[in-house]
Amino acid sequence: MKSSAKIFYGLTVFMGIMAVIYILATRNVSDTGSVQGLEWAGATGLALAAGLTLMLGAYFHFTERRIDILPQDWEEAEIEDGAGMLGFFSPGSIWPFVMCVGIGIMGYAIAFMAYWLLLLGAVILIWSGIMLNLQYIMPKEKH
Repeated sequence: MKSSAKIFYGLTVFMGIMAVIYILATRNVSDTGSVQGLEWAGATGLALAAGLTLMLGAYFHFTERRIDILPQDWEEAEIEDGAGMLGFFSPGSIWPFVMCVGIGIMGYAIAFMAYWLLLLGAVILIWSGIMLNLQYIMPKEKH
């Protein structure tokens, strides 16, 4: 976790510097050579990317304090130290696909400003998220 936090802090610095350079560059230059002002889409994107990397770096930094040392943070670790169970991943679940369909419908609705379709996609997304969490609690004949 310590190495992950350092990577994200480095990305935060990089994104912050790039945002400042981008703001200064687009404020003074345009396609026609005349001064038009700041280009907001790129500046906002870079600023938000810097904020996101800062949040992730802070999360990894605070989480690293609360857990034991991980193999990737230990310089003398062997490959076997990181072996073991990583978690349970459902081998044949349909619900992640249904969630993607709901997200796709919501994206389509946003592109065409169809609010009823946005609501439908949100309902599908929420329903499939609930079913994904309940798939091993309910009996097999229920799903």
